[in-house]
Amino acid sequence: QVQLVESGGGLVQAGGSLRLSCAASGRPFSRYPMGWFRQAPGKEREFVSQINWSGDDTYYADSVKGRFTISRDNAKNTVYLHMNSLNVEDTAVYYCAVRYFSPAVQGAWRENGVDYWGQGTQVTVSS
Repeated sequence: QVQLVESGGGLVQAGGSLRLSCAASGRPFSRYPMGWFRQAPGKEREFVSQINWSGDDTYYADSVKGRFTISRDNAKNTVYLHMNSLNVEDTAVYYCAVRYFSPAVQGAWRENGVDYWGQGTQVTVSS
């Protein structure tokens, strides 16, 4: 059974940093692109970032570009999201995602292209 388990969320002041982790199990994920989405209260879930299987190609939503960094450790089947200069608009539930059956694509992912989702981790940024 496939599992994506996020961790690292919490409460942080504006301007602070957090690192989210997503540990994958149940399938070998090291050859597949992984990404992050988020859903703020009252809003639709939106794409945040993606990383290719080897970790040398990444893409970010404009809203987080320059502040967030995605990385992965294939030996640990884990993907990370390093978030710096957080602001209140970053408050959301953050979801890990993987395209396992869908082909890899450039740019932002759509939700219907995601094959597996994590359960989400809450990030709250206070002013």
